[in-house]
Amino acid sequence: MASLQVPMRGKSGGKPVTKAVILVGGPSRGTRFRPLSLDLPKLAGFEPKLHSSRYIDVGHPIISHCFAAIAKVPEIREVFIVGYYDESVFRDFIKDCGRSHPNISIRYLREYQSLGTAGGLYHFRDAILKGRPDRFFVLNADVCCSFPLEQMLRLFEEKDAEAVILGTRVPNDAATNFGCIVSDAHSKRVLHYVEKPESHISNLINCGVYLFATEAIFPSIKSAIKRRSDRPRIISYPSTDALDRQYVPQSVDDDEDGEKNEVIRLEQDILSDLADSRQFFVLETKDFWRQIKTAGSAVPANALYLMKAFQQQSEELAKPSATILPPVFIHPTANVDPTAKLGPNVSIGPRVTVGAGVRIKESIVLEDAEIRHDACVLYSIIGWSSRVGAWARVEGTPTPVREHSTSIVKNGIKVQSITILGKECAVGDEVRVQNCVCLPYKELKRDVQNEVIM
Repeated sequence: MASLQVPMRGKSGGKPVTKAVILVGGPSRGTRFRPLSLDLPKLAGFEPKLHSSRYIDVGHPIISHCFAAIAKVPEIREVFIVGYYDESVFRDFIKDCGRSHPNISIRYLREYQSLGTAGGLYHFRDAILKGRPDRFFVLNADVCCSFPLEQMLRLFEEKDAEAVILGTRVPNDAATNFGCIVSDAHSKRVLHYVEKPESHISNLINCGVYLFATEAIFPSIKSAIKRRSDRPRIISYPSTDALDRQYVPQSVDDDEDGEKNEVIRLEQDILSDLADSRQFFVLETKDFWRQIKTAGSAVPANALYLMKAFQQQSEELAKPSATILPPVFIHPTANVDPTAKLGPNVSIGPRVTVGAGVRIKESIVLEDAEIRHDACVLYSIIGWSSRVGAWARVEGTPTPVREHSTSIVKNGIKVQSITILGKECAVGDEVRVQNCVCLPYKELKRDVQNEVIM
């Protein structure tokens, strides 16, 4: 890796150059998305996709929401996807983006291991800095929001900022689960940032979307790496030697510059330092936002995207009627009996069959699934090619709209509020499944609740 060279702002000539980076992580982060991620990585997976402001479909990757927002910013001509999934995971997505947006270059940069949200940026700094960009967006792919990038860009230019972070308000009791931002209400300047504080400091939280000046962010990451590598750690030895502890430097691999490659995270290692720069600002969004950290979180995320499309009067949504309670998306290849009642917040995938008298609410039904006559599906995800029998009932438990957790406590046990059937599961006729997670290829012949079926 060549030595770090950061372009001077305003020296690139003409209009400022802007790029974008989408952070996708890697396969080890998919465990919370099981059982759905057992068959497909979560970011390349099933989650209903908002192609643009007027189109919703099922079976497209979560990452598509990020790219759709980036494509609306005219200044961006180059996009990088950074993570440590195999290249094949995003190959088709990149080809599709190239066809739909030939004016935007999109590349996947694969980390050799997890380097953290800041470490990955620094590792690929030469690629990001090529062409001397003045600034670049960083989007975490596993969040659901409207991605107001152009508003962030305007604030960045108005304030001559070094960094802009997207923030939103959450209930006070939930705030400590996120990175918390203390800001000046008038100037929007970030005064203080703490990742998951032990006590309440603010209910304005980090949405995982950033805009950085290249001249500010890379030196900041370099300083964090130096602090980390200079810090000693305690090594303990077995048996009686454990009583003698010795300070030794951390052992890490060097890159071609002789600099240390370590896990460096924007949230824990960088943002609090940027708050000291006086040029770090927050754009507070009033629009929807939610993390997509677990498989169950896809249901409320799906509802948010469907509602957004409904407000924009998308013609791709099913027309409201006595049996369609909007918003509902039905794939053109799906076969839905006219007596079935769907909605609100339902997505029906390709080649799905929905029988007579079926009731589906607040749910996602994936490709090739079958819901037989008079079955009921509520607050659930029905996996690929799964079958729900006649008069069966598959249901989760509703949670408050502003609740950011998809877990609930029943009989002293923490369970998923959303019921999830993995790939090719079968629920027998007249069987009731409540608050369960069912791994792929399982057959349920009896009533079951509050269980993980393995």
